Order: sequence, then structure tokens, then C-alpha cells
Amino acid sequence: MSSVEVRDQQPEPASSLIPTLPGSHYTDPTVFSLEQSRIFRRNWFAAARGADLPTPGSFRNVEVGGEAVLIVRGRDGRLRAFLNVCRHRGARLCVAESGTVGRSIQCPYHAWTYHLDGSLFAAPNLNSMKDVNRDEYGLIKVALREWLGTVWVSLADEPPSFADTVQAAVSTRLGGSDVIDRWGIGELALGKRITYDVRANWKLIVENFMECYHCATIHPELTDVLPEFADGYAAQYYVGHGAEFGAEVAGFTVDGSAGFTTLAGIGENHDRRYYAITINPQAFINLVPDHVIFHRMYPLAVDRTIVECDWLFTQEVVDSGRDLSHSVELFHRVNQQDFDACERCQPSMSSRAYAGGGVLVPSEHHIGEFRDWVVAAISG
Repeated sequence: MSSVEVRDQQPEPASSLIPTLPGSHYTDPTVFSLEQSRIFRRNWFAAARGADLPTPGSFRNVEVGGEAVLIVRGRDGRLRAFLNVCRHRGARLCVAESGTVGRSIQCPYHAWTYHLDGSLFAAPNLNSMKDVNRDEYGLIKVALREWLGTVWVSLADEPPSFADTVQAAVSTRLGGSDVIDRWGIGELALGKRITYDVRANWKLIVENFMECYHCATIHPELTDVLPEFADGYAAQYYVGHGAEFGAEVAGFTVDGSAGFTTLAGIGENHDRRYYAITINPQAFINLVPDHVIFHRMYPLAVDRTIVECDWLFTQEVVDSGRDLSHSVELFHRVNQQDFDACERCQPSMSSRAYAGGGVLVPSEHHIGEFRDWVVAAISG
């Protein structure tokens, strides 16, 4: 009997407690393989930041659902995505994580060469090989959208509606389709990027981000800035909710000191508040008055997840050379505390004590919704 079948047969308790996924869902390579094919290859995936590919020929190589995806800016300025596989013998075209390829993409094995739009235009002796159709042997395209300064890709043959999935997750959380526009995320600049190598299953990280029952225990700096989190309320408490800064707190910084000028679009309804957004399956957005924190997760194995975290500020703040450390340090500590907690949980997922899973208390109900989404997805 598969792990998915075991999960589906567990009865719901009569109390207000909600069962988690069983431990095998965090340790079983078969479950992870199902997630790769039925979650990460079928949904929109936050793959990169568009500003990381500034000029024609700039590329970024990312792993999505076990596939290597190559994102390239063309000579026309457009971003495109392809499977990073030569159509001749399957060699990886670009092995570096990022860089610049110039005017074309050439396979280092047999020198098949592709335009930046993915079309095949040259190969040794190509003119004498009449059976090689240039149109037929171009790179395999991957669906791509740009939104919030982020490059989203989907490996699905027919990707789900971007509006009904990615954009709906944001608008539902904030209580309106245009609320996110007030932060002007697409116009913000990268102030700091930290990449974390987390030895834990990707779902543990999502589940941790969605609740604040743990905040009083492991996040002293965060609860000093956002006192209501000490009461265990979810970071996504209800539609439109933003946790309010403490009365003596001047800014979203590690010591509560003043940060930077409030972003131009932020009115008094959203000032001095923190908003957390989860976009299934692997993106988190944190909104505060003067900057934005954007997490992208890259699940590499059942027990290993790379998390890339960007701190985004106005271009003026970044260009000024002002000290960003107080703003960055707050959520960097939160990340370290969270990821340490996830890594403490991961070994226990294979314990017989967690074979049937654990329980979610009422304030963790969002995790129950995520659990149901995962189960539905991997069940086909």
C-alpha cells in the first residue's frame, strides 16, 4: 500500500484538532517523485528574479520538478525558458547557475547551436543532413510569465490559469486584486540575497511559514517587533490581516529602529504592518512598509531544499549605499530560526512515533488547507 493510500484512509478526529500528513510524506522518495511530477511540473514555479537577467544573452539555470530549465533573455529583450537539453544527444547546454552566452547557445558536446529564441540554426555538417529539420529540432519551450519582478515558469503542456492560481493566491490573501501593486515590487531593487541550504523536506518549510504558533518560542526579535505574534496567531490570520508593529517600534528592523522611507504606494491602512503571503507550491512574499522579502524554494531531494531569499528596496535606497543590515538581519534571523526548527523535525519524520503524523491546533488551520491541496495534487 502506498504512502498516499495510507494518508487517505486515516479518519478525521472528532475534535478541533486536524491531522497532519503522515511522516512518510516527508521521507519517502516515491512521494517526493509524485510531488515533482504532479505539483512542481504542473503548477507555476517562481524560478528567478527578472533583474538577474539584465541583458541579451543573460541566462539562469534552475531545477524545476527534476528538470533543468534554462531562462534566457533574447536579443529582442524578451525572457524565454527552455529545457536545458540539446536536441541532438541530450547534453546539458549550460552547466553554470547563471552567466551570459552571447549571441547564441552552443552545445559544448557537438556544437549544435541555437538562437536565443531556441531555434536551431547551425551544427557541423547540418546542410548535408537533410533529415534534420531546423524547425523540428529547436529547444523545447517552457511556459513563462513575468509578474512582481519575478520569472514564473510552468512545465505543464497546458499550464493552469496564472490569474486563477498565482495572482489569486495574492489577491485572496490581501483582500483585493490590486492591493499588491501598492508595494511596486517589480520596480524594487535587490538589496541583499541569501541562499540557504536546508536539510528538510519542502513541506516542512511551507508549513512553518504558514503559522506563528511557534513564534513566541523561537522568534524573540520578531515578536518584539510584532507583539501579536507572541499570542500564536497565524501569520496569515484572516483575509487582509497584517500584523501591527509594536507601539514603541519604529521600523521592521532587528532592534525595532527606524528603517527607510515608506514606499510611495503604501497608505495608512498598510503602514506599520507586516503581511505574509504563501503562493503554492514554493514562493513566500513578506510585505513591510519600506521593503519586501521574497523567498523562492527549490526542492532538490526529499530531505533537502534550497531557499533563495531576496530583500528588495527602492533603487534609491540601494544606490545610496545606506546600511541595510538592520533590516536584513531581522528576517535573516527568522529564517535561520525557522530552518533550524525544520531540520530538527526532519529526522523525526521517519520515527514510528510520527508514522501516523501529528496534529494541528486550531490556529494552524492554514496548514490543514495546504495538506489537503498537496494530497489532492499527488493523488492525481
